[in-house]
Amino acid sequence: MNNSNPLNIFLATAEYAPLAKSGGLADVSAALSEYLHGAGHDVRVLMPFYSTLDRSNLDVQPVEGLQNLTMKVGPWDIEYAVDRGTFANGTSVYLLRCPALFDRPGLYTADADEHLRFILLSRAAIELCQRMQFAPDIFHCHDWHTALIPLYLKTVYSWDRLFASTKSVMTIHNIGYQGMFPAAIAADLGLGYSQHQLHQDDFAAGVINFLKTGLLHADLLTTVSPTYAHEIQGEEYGMGLDGILRDRRHALIGILNGVDHREWDPATDPLIPANYSADDLSGKAVCKQQLLQELGLPDTRQPLIGIVSRLVTQKGFDLLERALPFLLSHRGFSLAVLGSGEPRYEQFFESMQQHARHRVSFYRGYNNKLAHWIEAGSDMFLMPSRYEPCGLNQMYSLKYGTVPIVRATGGLADSVEPINPRNGTGTGVLFDHYDESGVAWAIDTALDLYDNKPLWNRIIQNGMSMDFSWQQQGAQYVTLFRALCGK
Repeated sequence: MNNSNPLNIFLATAEYAPLAKSGGLADVSAALSEYLHGAGHDVRVLMPFYSTLDRSNLDVQPVEGLQNLTMKVGPWDIEYAVDRGTFANGTSVYLLRCPALFDRPGLYTADADEHLRFILLSRAAIELCQRMQFAPDIFHCHDWHTALIPLYLKTVYSWDRLFASTKSVMTIHNIGYQGMFPAAIAADLGLGYSQHQLHQDDFAAGVINFLKTGLLHADLLTTVSPTYAHEIQGEEYGMGLDGILRDRRHALIGILNGVDHREWDPATDPLIPANYSADDLSGKAVCKQQLLQELGLPDTRQPLIGIVSRLVTQKGFDLLERALPFLLSHRGFSLAVLGSGEPRYEQFFESMQQHARHRVSFYRGYNNKLAHWIEAGSDMFLMPSRYEPCGLNQMYSLKYGTVPIVRATGGLADSVEPINPRNGTGTGVLFDHYDESGVAWAIDTALDLYDNKPLWNRIIQNGMSMDFSWQQQGAQYVTLFRALCGK
């Protein structure tokens, strides 16, 4: 795409799919940067070079002039380097190589130096711009791991005219993760006389909150759905940051995440047993039959409900503990579950499988191929989340003709339209109240609607016609960035 007035954008992130991923942050970092690059903007991305990085489709080369570097962080001289990883499609990312901090078994740790890892990432992002003489119009910071960048630009690096016109954007992917550390790490931040720019009430209470720091100092705040932007301004979902977000509500904008239809499209998906489209759904029946066979479930006329999720309380599994046993004993449906998480919920689904092997299949862990099969082969997809900043699976489900059953929160409320049986509009079943009766009503309602085949097929068509691609959602970021930097 030709762009007569391209933007310079630097994107700093702790995760980037498929290299390093623990959640939606990785998917958004990768897909948004690729969209911006494809739209003609100069996008530079920096992420840590974890020892667990998936390098299977990545050509990694050291960047000349960015080797054998040292940064003073508190009393430590931290040695690091910057490499470039290039994908087969020609896109690339910069990789912050520091074995002392990033050669660990997982992406995140509870180690005493966890704060140093992301101080280094934040400062290295700024110093990489300096070394490349790259003047960003937008510094896009994602979650707490890079939330110090807006403050550093205003203080430690404010002398550099390279950043004279740079604006900072802080994106919240999940406000439940804030990067909270004891105030004793203050010296490691290197703020000097600017330490008063930290949240002083927190500091007096012995805490430094990285995400809160970013919310205070970024020029613009975004989050991953319009409804979530509203919800986090209240006490129930604000996780202690609602006061700041209310104060900055005019600088807070919710943009629903997009989905990558290169990977998630039933018409082209190479992982599913048969491809299909809204014009020809015959392949979906094949996918269901093959999925049931793969899971050892009988091929019946009963609807199949799919779940692919982290098994944690946030995702609503405390409700399913109470509601599912009764529903299984009184309604005709099967259940395919893929996920892992809190032992309590893993044990619940293992027990369900043991007691109803002909109705319930549980795969503990993650399996990408099976995730695609469940999306394609299920009739319904269940996401009863307590809160959901955006969520992606409900949008995958719509594309795959799999009707979502969701709670009306965050991005679920923004992407799923309630079904109206009278006029055949809507794309899924939503429930409002977070309780057992709410989720039971939603599942009951979906099962009843399934029996009305003409209506059900209309709902499937409605969902498959929705467009949540990055071509739609990414354009909103560009509009926002241009307005912010005056371009």
